[in-house]
Amino acid sequence: NYTKHGAFAELVSVPAHILYKIPDNVSFEQAAMVEPVAVALHAVNVSSIQLGQNAVVIGTGTIGLFVVKLLQTAGVYPIIAIDMDEKKLELSKAFGATHTFLSSDKTVSEKIQQLTKGRNADVAFEAVGVSETVNLGINSLRKGGKAILIGNLMPEVTVPLQKIVTTELSLLGSCAINGEYETVLELMASGKIDVGGMISAVAPLSEGAEWFNRLYRKEAGINKVILIP
Repeated sequence: NYTKHGAFAELVSVPAHILYKIPDNVSFEQAAMVEPVAVALHAVNVSSIQLGQNAVVIGTGTIGLFVVKLLQTAGVYPIIAIDMDEKKLELSKAFGATHTFLSSDKTVSEKIQQLTKGRNADVAFEAVGVSETVNLGINSLRKGGKAILIGNLMPEVTVPLQKIVTTELSLLGSCAINGEYETVLELMASGKIDVGGMISAVAPLSEGAEWFNRLYRKEAGINKVILIP
């Protein structure tokens, strides 16, 4: 329901109303990263998280990392990042995570409690989209907390209904973007968001197939690849 033909072409025609002027100090390569940052910003906006609240971010891929960075920019503390990959967790520290835990850690729930003075998290951002991580996010929340569901790897997941009902949790979906591009460009221009570290390579469009193959093979160390037509 949400698919369009791709844009891997030398020329693309788009409606004028979805175009934005790139600031003078933002390169085309940096501007190509606006979309994932805007997806993360939309999730943060959906959450209505406030200064003084804390957050858990589950899944520190590109979207999760930018969620962490935007939460740091908003003054959220602590910011607890959870992932199955130690290297991604190390990167999340550079993006602003105050604490990191492997999802395989059986004591992660207890550690979240300790870091939040026994209350648990105000908001959990889930950026994977499978039952295990959705449940981890829900179970990390305090009474009345919010789970922001960004990831959707699976069309269906199971959730702990009793936990949701008895602690009056809010589950909110966050889909793509709703007008955040301009704000993200301003954040880039001001230096508050630096996307350079997420660009693994800049390559000609003719090499696109090989880069897709490398991504498919899950080669280590590859984040975002920019293709130049």
